[in-house]
Amino acid sequence: MIDIRPFKSLGGAEHGWLKARHHFSFAHYHDPSRMNWGKLRVWNDDEIAAGTGFDPHPHRDMEIITYVRDGAITHRDNMGNEGRTEAGDVQIMSAGTGVVHSEYNLEDDTTRIFQIWIIPDRRGAKPNWGAKRFPKEQREAGFEVLASGRPGDEGSGALPINVDGAVLAATLKAGQTVVQPLAKGRAAYLVPARGAVTVNGQAVNRRDGVGIVDEAEIAITATEDAELVMVEVAAE
Repeated sequence: MIDIRPFKSLGGAEHGWLKARHHFSFAHYHDPSRMNWGKLRVWNDDEIAAGTGFDPHPHRDMEIITYVRDGAITHRDNMGNEGRTEAGDVQIMSAGTGVVHSEYNLEDDTTRIFQIWIIPDRRGAKPNWGAKRFPKEQREAGFEVLASGRPGDEGSGALPINVDGAVLAATLKAGQTVVQPLAKGRAAYLVPARGAVTVNGQAVNRRDGVGIVDEAEIAITATEDAELVMVEVAAE
């Protein structure tokens, strides 16, 4: 099954400094049919104005992955971590028993991010934060694993998360096709950060969401140059 969610159908909010679109129910947006996709709970498409950001706030028992599309985001937390993550790169935060953090756009222009929350496999883990550069050139042959807790991904260079799931990215040229297997009992959610593609023959535009389950493989063809982000998790 392939469930295409056009960008214009997403929930959202505008706060002046923040323009947010929600693929799943979040904050004041509630849609009982869009609560989660397997263990994937949140996918927010955020635009953060220059010199603004999220003041310190708490999280617990959630795996939070930030994919920077444009600009950069600067993270600080009560564990003493601080880092600046640039476009195309990734930061992870395993909230575990609890963490307080802030995220600011300290740049001169708008920063655009995907913020992804995945439900962990166990509660009460030790909190952790990390960030890493992932050159887009390494993704041209197919999906690169950016963050993972799946068995077998330990040596991939991916950032670690506490769930049997993964965040992946690919960069495709117009006309290029990549085929990604999807095992039984697994679910995927795909969003083009840039460009347009077809997924198993169905058209998908920039910033649309695509929920995929009960498909043995996913054939993705770029109809224009495209940058893709995908989460793969347990379906239930």
